[in-house]
Amino acid sequence: MKKYPALLPFAELLPTLEQFDAVIDVRSPSEFALDHIPGAINCPVLDDEERHRVGTMYRQIGSFEAKKIGAALIAHNIARHIETQFRDKPQDWKPLIYCWRGGNRSGAMALILARIGWPAVQLDGGYKEYRRYVNTELAELPSRFTFQVICGPTGSGKSRLLQTLARNGAQVLDLEKLASHRGSVLGNLPSEAQPSQKKFESDIWQTLRQFDPQQVIYIESESKKVGDLRVPDALIESMRKSKCIALNLSHDNRIKLLMQDYSHFLNDPTLLNTQLACLVQLHGREKIALWQAMASNQEMEKLVGELLRDHYDPAYSRSIERNFVHVKDAQQINLSGLSDAEFNTAAEQISLLAPT
Repeated sequence: MKKYPALLPFAELLPTLEQFDAVIDVRSPSEFALDHIPGAINCPVLDDEERHRVGTMYRQIGSFEAKKIGAALIAHNIARHIETQFRDKPQDWKPLIYCWRGGNRSGAMALILARIGWPAVQLDGGYKEYRRYVNTELAELPSRFTFQVICGPTGSGKSRLLQTLARNGAQVLDLEKLASHRGSVLGNLPSEAQPSQKKFESDIWQTLRQFDPQQVIYIESESKKVGDLRVPDALIESMRKSKCIALNLSHDNRIKLLMQDYSHFLNDPTLLNTQLACLVQLHGREKIALWQAMASNQEMEKLVGELLRDHYDPAYSRSIERNFVHVKDAQQINLSGLSDAEFNTAAEQISLLAPT
């Protein structure tokens, strides 16, 4: 009969991770926000202020005094979690518990829950071991899959097409969605901050591990960075060796699409002008001042057209042929409009091109 709390490594737990009724991260809220095991809930045994207090005492006074204070705080917080979150759980409720290195914090909660009678399991090595596992996997996992890269200049509808493919049941790795960024100097989302680099990588790993290696994965022709986040090297390498699909949309429709997708800039020219200032080094102060005047005067169609012509399209042309070796042989998909029906038709065409 297995003795609880069990102490198990992540690689051994992963095949049965979904069988746990809860994955409990007992680290502080700020540690949890930075990154965590996908699907975990945060039940801190020390909040940020308490963790700082105990850590300061440990350094300035000594470990014994710090541990006494820490133990009292941890006991109080575990009791609160039992009262508010775990009290209604049945006896066969099985939680997986972890902290930073699988030490005092997770051990305390795992021991108490096991003493109550729940079959609690503690993650050996904690989040640090999970993070090591993800790094190892991301160095190898992309090579198991076949990717098809959706190419096309800015505003050609690549993201919308990926969303349509996903709704239709295709395997899609949407890096811009995971990064909360649209992948250009104007791509930040004002209402949504980018995740940490570690969280971005966790989400990529979690998405890939659920995919079938026998089925193609569709992905956009991203650069090495999406906003401030770096795409893992092995994934970039696999993408750049993959076959491409080129999405074509008229210049006028590209302007319409960008005005729809970047409506927050239309509503806030000051925000747009702040971002345009980042292009001074590339285009000079005179050109940027002209574009900023267009934004201030609500000449948005003209501004978007000039940005496409003078900034985005030249940058795309330089980058795509240098980085994606099969782009010259790309299958061409033409969109005549921006309706859902157009994108559904394009998705159906692409599904017929998938390797068998």
